[in-house]
Amino acid sequence: MGAPVIERLYLKDYLSFDELELKFGNGLSVFTGVSGAGKSVLMGAILSVFGYKDSEARLIEADVECKLGLDEFGIEEDDINCFKLLKDKSTRYFINNQSISKKKLNLVASRHLKYLSARDITEFENSRLLNLLDILASKKSKNHNQNLIKFKEKFGEFLSVKKDLDKINEEEKKIDELRDFAKFEIEKIEQVSPKVGEFEELNAIKKRLSKKDKIEEAWSRAEAIFAYEKAVMDALHISEIDSGFFSDALNELKIARSSVDFDEFEGLDIEEILDRIESLNALIKRYGSIEECLEILKKRKSELAHYENIEFQKSDLVSKFTKLSNELKSSSEAITKERFKAIKELETMINSYLKDLYMDRIDMDLNSKNLDINGSDLVDINLNSSNLKTLSSGEINRLRLAFIASEAKISGLGGGVLILDEIDANLSGKEAMSIANVLIELSSLYQIFAISHQPQLSSKAHHHFLVQKSSKGSTAKELNMDERVMELSRMISGESITQEATEFAKKLLL
Repeated sequence: MGAPVIERLYLKDYLSFDELELKFGNGLSVFTGVSGAGKSVLMGAILSVFGYKDSEARLIEADVECKLGLDEFGIEEDDINCFKLLKDKSTRYFINNQSISKKKLNLVASRHLKYLSARDITEFENSRLLNLLDILASKKSKNHNQNLIKFKEKFGEFLSVKKDLDKINEEEKKIDELRDFAKFEIEKIEQVSPKVGEFEELNAIKKRLSKKDKIEEAWSRAEAIFAYEKAVMDALHISEIDSGFFSDALNELKIARSSVDFDEFEGLDIEEILDRIESLNALIKRYGSIEECLEILKKRKSELAHYENIEFQKSDLVSKFTKLSNELKSSSEAITKERFKAIKELETMINSYLKDLYMDRIDMDLNSKNLDINGSDLVDINLNSSNLKTLSSGEINRLRLAFIASEAKISGLGGGVLILDEIDANLSGKEAMSIANVLIELSSLYQIFAISHQPQLSSKAHHHFLVQKSSKGSTAKELNMDERVMELSRMISGESITQEATEFAKKLLL
């Protein structure tokens, strides 16, 4: 058994529990106690801190020793990761004191924690069953795994071609409208034939031309000063005043006047300029800028070429689609053939566990379905003419155990936490012992938590916790060997413990 996943649980102000701290080891941990003591409350605390259930606890903490891949959620990972539920006005969740949403928390936990509730039947999902068949088939056929890889690659290519073909088929329904729209926009832009920077240049010309008449009129009046040049010079000379300043000023004025020249605009058609500005402005209003307008022109020309060429493209895609469909069909048939060889082996393995669990056998068949990434196979499970919806919660849990145990045996994979809620309730002694034996086998791969009502399962636990309730509230503690004998004796004979019950309890613990 590897290192435990959940090392510690701490809770405060949770229903009948005032405050509690428990340390956990690896393997199978079982919680027992009389009805109403708080076993389900305690199990609910474990589920709540990982986002599986809502909780009214003020505080729940769980220390987890496991690499969780927290980086992808923006959370720093520690050697021991602390999960925390804190409830004030609302419930908040944290990992390593960093806030996380309940949805993301549950996503993190679901990779490492499996909760066997009657509502969850993910073990029977077709993809998981096919994966088990493929593992078995790969052990018998060296080509099967390679065929699966090639099939998935081809299927990805097939989906891409199908997407493009569907798009063309949709375009064909409105091809005339799309073609006409592309042509309209191309003609509209090319009719103006805009150039980058042209709009700004024309506006600068327009602004200057708008002042031309006023400038010329002002200079016409100002030029009268030159007619008084001689009179001013004579007055300054007679007055014996140096006339240099006046000559300099007048020369500067003449230079300024000569610089005001509208010759560059000679031959310009102002109306034509205004019309051009208006056309360019209309494009800017429609497309945002001349640069964006030219990008749209490029895009529409590409679209038009696509529409004009769509028949050829469709023909090419149809050819690829047909070729890939035939290749996938041939490949999936080869995969199905190997899965057929493996299905009876899987059925036999599951039924061996079901026999140990005192349940009826199942029949597994491989039927056809629409092609997807896993091929064209559908695994049907028949339970003596029953279906999953008609089974009791106890039967569902035992069936799930058989599948989980088979999966672990076939793949050699497991790890994480397995939580079972009253899996041996209402079962006979031999049925409870059969569950215990399967859980002991699984405990080499999983850290398991279970509520038990039967001495058989409880006696097989690596860690036995007793949950008790008094006037002061609920408590829980891990039992030593002598305490386990007493608790198992109580479970066997009730509150009045008999010598026979004690002897049987000791025998169970051997």
